[in-house]
Amino acid sequence: MKKTPLIGVPALALAALLAGCATTSAPDTPTRTVDGVLIGPNGKTLYTFARDAQNSGKSMCNGQCATNWPPLMAPADPKPMGGYTIVMRDDGSKQWAYNGWPLYYWSKDAKPGDRTGEGMLNGAWKVARP
Repeated sequence: MKKTPLIGVPALALAALLAGCATTSAPDTPTRTVDGVLIGPNGKTLYTFARDAQNSGKSMCNGQCATNWPPLMAPADPKPMGGYTIVMRDDGSKQWAYNGWPLYYWSKDAKPGDRTGEGMLNGAWKVARP
């Protein structure tokens, strides 16, 4: 019976280990793009709100609106990068914006990939795109 050398096995194990490390590293931006749509760190779809004024640095979705459309919150000391900027919310917290538009989740999107908020409130809510 002919024995197969195991030289390739350690190399494959090392490659798998390195690939796993690459996928767990922190992202450079607060979102990523999947199928042409911005998604947040939790994997869910992000949206923009037409009642927000682009580049105003303010969100018009507060109170009950923010309960239904939770903002993509920024950390206490966020660093704007590329198209990502910071919006100051009415309560003093910080929210991420992309190309000047504050970013939100839709509370009724149950799982990653859902896009049930598109077109809500007579078209005021749109899926966020890069």
